[in-house]
Amino acid sequence: MCLAIPARVAELQENDTAMVELGGVRKQISLALVDGVSVGDYVIVHVGYALNRLDPDEAAKTLALFAEIGEGIAPEFLTPSASSE
Repeated sequence: MCLAIPARVAELQENDTAMVELGGVRKQISLALVDGVSVGDYVIVHVGYALNRLDPDEAAKTLALFAEIGEGIAPEFLTPSASSE
C-alpha cells in the first residue's frame, strides 16, 4: 500500500532537500519535484519526496483524519510481535 502524508517543512537544506516534521518525527526529504517551498509550508511526502505543496487548512484536516484512524486501531496492531509463531 502506498501512502502520501502531509508534513510541515521545518528547515530548508542544500541540494533540494529539507527537514520536515510530522507528529514529533523529523525526516529529511527531497524537494526536487516541487518549486518554491518555504519553511512552514506543508508538503505531501511520499517515499522521501515532496510531491506538492498543500494548503495549511487541508493539511490540518488530513492530519486530523490520520489521528482519528490511529485512535481506532487496537494497540496490538501497532506494535510488531516479538514472535512470528
